[in-house]
Amino acid sequence: MKKISKHRHLQRGATLIAVFWIIAVMGLALVATVKISRYQSEVASSQINGIEARQYAEMGINVAANPAVEKWDFNLLNQTFENGAGFNARILSEGGRFNINYILFSEDKALIRLIFAEWGIDLDTASEIADALIDWIDSDDNLQLNGAEREYYEGQGLINQPFNRPFYTLEEMRLVRGMPLIEAANPNWRDWFTVWSSGGLDVNEAPAEFIAVATESNVEEAVSLIQIIDGADGIRNTEDDQPLDVPSVLANLGIVDPTGAIQARLNASDQVTRIESVGFAGSVRRKLVLIINNRSQNPTILDRKEIAIQ
Repeated sequence: MKKISKHRHLQRGATLIAVFWIIAVMGLALVATVKISRYQSEVASSQINGIEARQYAEMGINVAANPAVEKWDFNLLNQTFENGAGFNARILSEGGRFNINYILFSEDKALIRLIFAEWGIDLDTASEIADALIDWIDSDDNLQLNGAEREYYEGQGLINQPFNRPFYTLEEMRLVRGMPLIEAANPNWRDWFTVWSSGGLDVNEAPAEFIAVATESNVEEAVSLIQIIDGADGIRNTEDDQPLDVPSVLANLGIVDPTGAIQARLNASDQVTRIESVGFAGSVRRKLVLIINNRSQNPTILDRKEIAIQ
């Protein structure tokens, strides 16, 4: 009888342990199910917010594209709605960036070298890449001093390069010999260039760093120039801005330009507009960029893209 009783106690103990294990496994499964459900819910919410953020970015584009809206109409360009979502839009000049095609067709190698030197590229390397860029866009197979034509690219296993035409997009610049060195030196090099502006750098829109490079002056002098342009409130793109023409810019910087080489790099009022709109919903943001020619009348869309936000 004692042996039977002991055996029953052992069975009950084993059963109890098994029950505990089952409860533990079920608990883990429940926790996993809850986590998966929460993850799926977060993914779905993020997708919904992403769609909503893009819609608000589109709204910002539409508002800013209206020629009746001015750059300083901040209440119209920055809107947040009752659900906490909204958009922040800006109206800029595309001329505030260097037009790479304009520079290359002008054969202004000196400016290319100055830009690359700003990023820490040595003079010899900068000259080689400048020559390769010119070879890419010119219509012949004549080799620049340190450039790269068809023979070089074929040696790299690349067919039908260079294209021998202007760059249609900035991404095409990455195909040119030496450009990986530029990307390594400045991963944000695209922020300096455009293929859409009318020509020279718009001195009333460009950052001080760009103006300093283009005019071969120092950044402090360029900052003082921008303070004049920004007007009494010291804020860019407001109603009290004081735009300058190119001769006035050179005079304020104390630049004597007998050959006109520096003046040729500059512009005072580019007709190509860049509209940037960031839509937001929850924690998600989406950025759209629209490039328009002649925004004030008979506008033409030149480019439209979505840019990833870090």
